[in-house]
Amino acid sequence: MATKVIVVGGGYGGIVAARTLDDVAEVTLIEPRETFLHHVAHLRAAADPTWAGRIMIPYDGLLARGRVLRDTATVVRPGSVELASGARLGADYIVLATGSAGPFPTRVAGASRAEVTRQLHDLHAALDQASAVLLLGAGPIGLEFAGEIASAWPGRPVTVVDPVPELLAGRFPEQLRTDLARQLDDLGVRVLLGTKLDTPPETPAGTVRPFTVTTGDGTTIVADLWFACYGGTTPTTCLGPELVAARQPSGRLQVTEHLRVTGQERVFAVGDLNDTPELKTGRAAGRQAEVAAANIRALIEGGPLTAYEPYPDAMIFSLGPSGGAGYAPEFGFLDAGATARFKADFLLDHFRAQLGAGS
Repeated sequence: MATKVIVVGGGYGGIVAARTLDDVAEVTLIEPRETFLHHVAHLRAAADPTWAGRIMIPYDGLLARGRVLRDTATVVRPGSVELASGARLGADYIVLATGSAGPFPTRVAGASRAEVTRQLHDLHAALDQASAVLLLGAGPIGLEFAGEIASAWPGRPVTVVDPVPELLAGRFPEQLRTDLARQLDDLGVRVLLGTKLDTPPETPAGTVRPFTVTTGDGTTIVADLWFACYGGTTPTTCLGPELVAARQPSGRLQVTEHLRVTGQERVFAVGDLNDTPELKTGRAAGRQAEVAAANIRALIEGGPLTAYEPYPDAMIFSLGPSGGAGYAPEFGFLDAGATARFKADFLLDHFRAQLGAGS
């Protein structure tokens, strides 16, 4: 009988793990969404509705032999996965690739194509109606969202507030921080660092309604739309007691160098869910999935296991369609022009190829 592999989660890591093992095992990918959602581009889709349909890619062409089940894992234990539909699936190996969760702009809610499209269009309508926008958090999400808003609505006041004393917390070269700060200033984005709000807005996040707030250093901000650009979580409620034992204070699962969940021989965790010491990016999730799949293949066919080597810090920030900056050790600093060219289509062709969707 064929070895049974269940991949829980159809994001950046899950699709790579499933596709890589499709020729050597009976693969089942469990994913509640109707389509793959290219989260890296969802901020562009909120600012520009023409992107909404492009960032959703069908799973139909992902697997030649395996299957994609549109369902939700409710209980995952070594050797089995229980689903919301009531089914219980047995597995020889499990790859956990459940990603992260959170409200917009951390993630986009909705499982169906129609729900995602409606949310993105509603968000665009709110942004279009707003007269001034407040973003809490100057991390990658807050900075990129500020750039998208300022580029799509020139002259619209956008304020970013974060208690950290400097952009990117010193993890990157000063050239990158300086250039991002300059471009944000050129776009009219006001960045207030080293301070936080005395109290959050009374208006619900994402709702257009006038409000006034004050920061700890006495700065008054008047706006009518705000978002919290932080607070992503790693969902682990579906994990059985054997897997919960590996959960760290951060909420992530401790893994070995081979990406096995600590204490487990046949359960692997990739992407946002695990505790590898690196920035959590789609690129890292994909590479981890390759290593986890290679190790499952080695366990099936015989052969040495591969140790995963975390990526060094690297990030490319887009600030609207024509701006941004980036850095990676292998190519150094990227200016606005190079960043805009690199992120012109957010690598959509690459992910469509991974999913077997063509161009």
